[in-house]
Amino acid sequence: MAGNVTIPNEIRTEVEGIVANFNRRTFQNSGIAYLAHNRGQYLYLKRNEYGNPIPICRLTYTGRMDAWEFTIYKFSDERHAPQEMFPGMGEVDSTVEGTMLAGLQAYPV
Repeated sequence: MAGNVTIPNEIRTEVEGIVANFNRRTFQNSGIAYLAHNRGQYLYLKRNEYGNPIPICRLTYTGRMDAWEFTIYKFSDERHAPQEMFPGMGEVDSTVEGTMLAGLQAYPV
């Protein structure tokens, strides 16, 4: 998919469902939940921890739900770092759910 393509509405809806199901299974109304925000071709995932949303990563939509490009948020530089090594890299499988699993290992709750 060529650059700067907006994530289609049906994909946004599918992502919202994936995030909601993951939150329900993983956090069970604990005051912690992933939040998804779309901007152009990017999907930003933050994790709301008791009212404090923290950035976790950015995904780039490639035209397929199983082929997102992943970039972790690096707090020391306050930016997304595409080549950064981090705990949980093995969970990154180009899916939204794999990304949230990786985020839990990179930034434990």
